[in-house]
Amino acid sequence: MSPGSHSRLLALILAVALTGFGDACAAPPAGGLDAHGQLQDPALQVRFERIAKELRCLQCQNESIADSNADLARDLRRQVREMLVAGKSDDAIFSFMTDRYGEFVRFAPPLSPKTALIWGAPFFMLLLGAAIIYRVVRQRSRMPLDE
Repeated sequence: MSPGSHSRLLALILAVALTGFGDACAAPPAGGLDAHGQLQDPALQVRFERIAKELRCLQCQNESIADSNADLARDLRRQVREMLVAGKSDDAIFSFMTDRYGEFVRFAPPLSPKTALIWGAPFFMLLLGAAIIYRVVRQRSRMPLDE
């Protein structure tokens, strides 16, 4: 480097520092996140945590996206954060996720004609079991007793 280039580099650094451009580089990440990756608005952070607990990690399948360390879960958390910062409602976020990934993405899908079988199957199985037990007990009560 020539002696003149040192002074030009120093002048450039000084100009950047004086214009405040250096402050923009030190600002927290865009999108309303703090340095730890949490939303700056506490109300949004609470909503984010609740939504993340209700969405299933499609890779792990038995963990929420809040608990999973899979790459897909990280992407889904990022999407949820971006949607919250953009002002989307919880229902809009759940609708987007179910439209994109299906009802399986929700740990507790809402009752609808599509999910009626999922919600009704345990009750149907309980009634079927009770009917079978009733029938077996009734038939055995009609059988003669052994001597």
